[in-house]
Amino acid sequence: MPSYAVDIDEVEYLRHNDKPYFARLFRPRGPGPFPAVIEAHGGAWTSGARNNNDAINRAVAEGGVVVAALDFRNPPEATYPGSVQDINFGIRWLKAHAAEFSTRADWVGTMGTSSGGHLAVLAALKPSDPRYGAIARPGIGTDARVPYAVALWPVICPLGRYRVWTTGANAQRVSPRGGNPAMSQVKYWLSEEAMAEGSAVLALERGDAVELPHILYLQDPADPMHPEQLMEDFIRNYRRRGGAVRQVLFKGAAYDLPRNAPDSPEAKAVIADIVAFIHGETG
Repeated sequence: MPSYAVDIDEVEYLRHNDKPYFARLFRPRGPGPFPAVIEAHGGAWTSGARNNNDAINRAVAEGGVVVAALDFRNPPEATYPGSVQDINFGIRWLKAHAAEFSTRADWVGTMGTSSGGHLAVLAALKPSDPRYGAIARPGIGTDARVPYAVALWPVICPLGRYRVWTTGANAQRVSPRGGNPAMSQVKYWLSEEAMAEGSAVLALERGDAVELPHILYLQDPADPMHPEQLMEDFIRNYRRRGGAVRQVLFKGAAYDLPRNAPDSPEAKAVIADIVAFIHGETG
């Protein structure tokens, strides 16, 4: 696989009440067209920014993938489903500008880490949900479907993670990032009912109408922030619905190894898996 030089640009993709929201665009230097992903950062749905995953996004772009890392609304600007709406719009925006950004509309997928990994999967499963596709702008179409999604340690079931971290001994634990992650996510979800509605695991169990893009699911199985059982529940249910999931398990000193130790052999192997998966879906 060739390695590309990468140009980085900041592009306004959306505006809410005169506040601009930017995409940090990582573009391989070359004629293209290249595959592309809308990338969603983590932060328990309440914090973070488009530069959170620079180490991952640059490395993926060096593999010949356009990466558009989005800022999107978090509390207090918006609660659920605000960020899902922004990501749904971001997908449509990138499709509309595909030729300008050296990609193709049918090669646009999603990618994200932690809560952003959940958003990347949820947006891919429900591109036609009227609540998620509520943002309309001139020149931007309505088709937010994607052929693939890359989920790095996603909080795949907000309700499941909330209950794990608010019951028994876990209620007194402190996460590797500090604090109890369940307490942060309430600021976004507000209620358990909303967490259930936005759960990718429960959407499959309920029999919700979903698209079934190919998914690459990457996680450290010992990661306490993202319970292994929820990952297994999602993968089992997705395959039962007829969807294809490739699971990649990695190990390292940090659960977010590809971001915090990008030069390690393990992190490079994860990036190589991501790049190969995306090119395999669009080649």
